[in-house]
Amino acid sequence: MHPHLLFWVPAIVRMLVVLIGGALVWFFVGPMWGLSTALVGMIGLIVIQLSYLLRLGDWLDNPTSVRLPDGWGAWTEIFSRLYRLRRGDEKNQAELAEWLARFRQAMTLLPDGVVIMDDVLFLEWCNPAAEKHLGLSLSKDKGMRVTNLVRSPEFMDYIILGRYETPLTLAFRDRKLIVHIIPFENRRQILVTHDITESERIDMMRRDFIANASHELRTPLTVINGFLEIASMEPNLDAQTRLSHLKLMTEQGERMQRLVEDMLTLTRLESMDHPIRPEAVNMRVLLDKILQEAHALSAGRHEITLEFDGPDILGSTDEIRSALINLVTNAIRYTPEKGTIKLIWKNYATGPKFIVQDNGIGISAEHISRLTERFYRVDKSRSRETQGTGLGLAIVKHVLLRHKANLAVESTPEVGSKFCVQFPITAIAPVEA
Repeated sequence: MHPHLLFWVPAIVRMLVVLIGGALVWFFVGPMWGLSTALVGMIGLIVIQLSYLLRLGDWLDNPTSVRLPDGWGAWTEIFSRLYRLRRGDEKNQAELAEWLARFRQAMTLLPDGVVIMDDVLFLEWCNPAAEKHLGLSLSKDKGMRVTNLVRSPEFMDYIILGRYETPLTLAFRDRKLIVHIIPFENRRQILVTHDITESERIDMMRRDFIANASHELRTPLTVINGFLEIASMEPNLDAQTRLSHLKLMTEQGERMQRLVEDMLTLTRLESMDHPIRPEAVNMRVLLDKILQEAHALSAGRHEITLEFDGPDILGSTDEIRSALINLVTNAIRYTPEKGTIKLIWKNYATGPKFIVQDNGIGISAEHISRLTERFYRVDKSRSRETQGTGLGLAIVKHVLLRHKANLAVESTPEVGSKFCVQFPITAIAPVEA
């Protein structure tokens, strides 16, 4: 049946019932009573309709707390439709809330900062990355002008000029950021920040590495080429001068060879993206060999001792040997003659430790955090005297990273240094029966 008929037929039937009732009262009692009965019946129908209108108005004002009535007559269909609309609206709101939660979670996990602003740059929303990059706080700064929060002349000029098609490179809060502003809708703008601090640092390290490697190779090549040029121009050099030149060229060649070997070792360690294949490392044999090499390098100029009270470990024998011998070699190079160097291999509650302790020249506190950088030298002139390549501690760092070990350094100028390699408990090799 047509919806209009469903509305009008019951209403007409109810009015006919009232009129028929009034007519019957008229016929049996009298006209006054018949008219009164019909009037009361019509007023009752009107009151019922008005009561449903009132309840509908109350529900529309507060649909969440007021219960929707069941209805009577045509109101049953009306309330049923409203109920279905409400259920559909609640479902849509739930889906919208779910998508909004997913969107916010995705925006929260983005490494780039995202700030949503209105047309006059008032903050509406930002993700944690933007809070970190720009020093914002969504809970405290919402509704404030972004230009009042990001105090930077370059940022202000970028906003004033409005040339948003070109990104801004901004140095802010010890970070280097790429800033984009993207207009969207009519009254909204998105500010996107991309942190390039780490990539800039890596690029700078790469440039420094190339410059330092070129510088380190240039010195021995200059010496060798200079002596070769002298030999070619003066073929009648006396034997003593010739031997002196050959000795110096040999030393510079060996220095260049050590540098190239260390560079190749470091490159090989950095390019190893696969985990090591652990093998049982016999630390007694390994440390005895390192002690022999240390005595040979020292040539009796130092007192070198080994205290052994630790287990064998799992790892790469060649890589661990490379790391430990670099630490021992550094101690010998930077400890004056008659100095003492202690090598300790001992097991602790946190795992086995290898300690190299000396009473050498020591290191100032401001240098300790940078010791493992490539070619970083505390004293460049002394490093050349000791024939160091500047890559030893960088090799140590990469070897320890691959073995999940840590390096701790304690040092006091003119007192001595203590280099401690902490291996994890899981590195201890199982004892065979």
